[in-house]
Amino acid sequence: MTMPSLDELMKMAEAAKAQLDQAQASLDKVEVEGAAGGGLVKIKATAKGRILGVSIDESLLVASEKTMLEDLVAAAINDARTKADAIAGDQIKQMTGGMQLPPGFNF
Repeated sequence: MTMPSLDELMKMAEAAKAQLDQAQASLDKVEVEGAAGGGLVKIKATAKGRILGVSIDESLLVASEKTMLEDLVAAAINDARTKADAIAGDQIKQMTGGMQLPPGFNF
């Protein structure tokens, strides 16, 4: 078994980077929806984490519910982020064939 040359390693690294760039671009096209309060607050986001929209049930639009509404918006955002992270993680696993990435590797 021969070791790849430095040139071959560089080409492999460039190909891997191109695949990762393509995967990141595709994550911005996948949509997830986070919800809180039994669906009273919904956040639509991309799998890359970009917030696309917020939906708040009219029943929450009263001054006395302000604190609860703020909590529900935060919870819905966190729910969307969790779903986005799961999709991104699955895509990374598919691209790397289950190979472990080094600690601190930013996708």
